[in-house]
Amino acid sequence: MKFPPLIACFLFVLMPARGAETPGNLWAHDNLCAWCAVPFDAKERGPEERAEMLNRLGFTMFAYDWRAKNIPTFDAEIEALQKHHIKLLAWWFPSNSNDPAARQILEACKRHNERPQLWVMWGGAFTHSPDEQKQRIEQMAGAFKALAELAKPYGCPVEIYNHNAWGGNEDNELAVLARLKEMGVADIGMVYNFSHAHDGDHDDTIAFPALWKRIQSHVVAVNITGMGPSKGIIYPSEGNEELEMMRVIQESGWRGAVGLIAEKGGDAEVTLSNYIKGIDWLAAEIKQPGSGGPRPFGAVPAAGAAPVTSSTGRSKM
Repeated sequence: MKFPPLIACFLFVLMPARGAETPGNLWAHDNLCAWCAVPFDAKERGPEERAEMLNRLGFTMFAYDWRAKNIPTFDAEIEALQKHHIKLLAWWFPSNSNDPAARQILEACKRHNERPQLWVMWGGAFTHSPDEQKQRIEQMAGAFKALAELAKPYGCPVEIYNHNAWGGNEDNELAVLARLKEMGVADIGMVYNFSHAHDGDHDDTIAFPALWKRIQSHVVAVNITGMGPSKGIIYPSEGNEELEMMRVIQESGWRGAVGLIAEKGGDAEVTLSNYIKGIDWLAAEIKQPGSGGPRPFGAVPAAGAAPVTSSTGRSKM
């Protein structure tokens, strides 16, 4: 259909910029990022095989989780992704700026004109006094400042990845970010992981709306998985918490990449395919309860408990 020039210009102004997110596509396939598809892949695919697999599944973004044996293939990994038009969204990055692998990663990205987010994990034992807490915050802020200074010339943003123990508590992350801001570093964000949302020491699901309100402005990516009651890794839609957590995130207006984690193991193609099925069901349920049909994998009941069902007879979140 052709429009007069003036109307065409008006329509162009109203159209969202390419890549802009709208409320309806936060969980769309073109906003999904494959993550942990390297060390947890039973088929041990190489860079080209992995990129082909991601293409088959429809992924347009990839976050690279590597191990020491993968260092010689860093360039091949980037080249395969570029060949198959898959965006290198993020790269798992050492927490120590003096780690030789840190410079190797940055130089590989520079050679191929890539500027991925650098996802930095840390755990650490829990603190037991205000002085110890202050010391830990100072220590971590110093470490992240050094990482940011190392990565800045390469144009790669550093992000805190909530993992286990002390570093898995978002209030500790916020305290580190606040200290970094005092130190003049204000461009470090957070990667929020459902898989590390609760452990023996904290449980984000208890008051997730309040927590999300505190961290939302810092979060650059969210990695989804099934949330309880099982302690094992379960697919999205198998748990009893992820639906409402995703609803909170969508209704908050947050827009960023959504990661699907292949950490469950087995053939990464099968695992990621099942993650897509799970998130599709959840997205449909958020849009209209009951529209997703039966859960693709059923529900995981709490230990010793029968599955809770709704009035429709389906398992209830």
